[in-house]
Amino acid sequence: MNLTRYSAYAHGLLRIVSGLLFLFHGLVKIFGFPPGAQPGQVPPMSLMGAAGAIELVCGALIMFGLFSRTAAFIASGEMAVAYWMFHAPQGLYPVANNGDGAILYCFIFLFIAAAGPGAWSVDGLRRGRGGGAY
Repeated sequence: MNLTRYSAYAHGLLRIVSGLLFLFHGLVKIFGFPPGAQPGQVPPMSLMGAAGAIELVCGALIMFGLFSRTAAFIASGEMAVAYWMFHAPQGLYPVANNGDGAILYCFIFLFIAAAGPGAWSVDGLRRGRGGGAY
């Protein structure tokens, strides 16, 4: 069975789900939605406010596959900064410092920046591929 024919679709699904989850982090920081989620609404002109704006905008762009390479590269950089500024000072072991999510996002977005959006993307539609597989 040749599973490589499904790789573009798995790639697109990874992009959509990762972008959506990243967008949710931005919703919490910018709008405090859903109520009670951590860290909750943050001041817009703060480092966490800037992070929330990046997560909201880049998460949406990545999810839809619009300017996905650039958005993913920016999001990957944000997650690298988040790990080294906020998680690593609590210890380098990712499970102990709760930085495993930041590391995963960083490398998933770095993959998307390098490999492109995969299937079902606006970038694919704009390039005449119908948003389907590569």
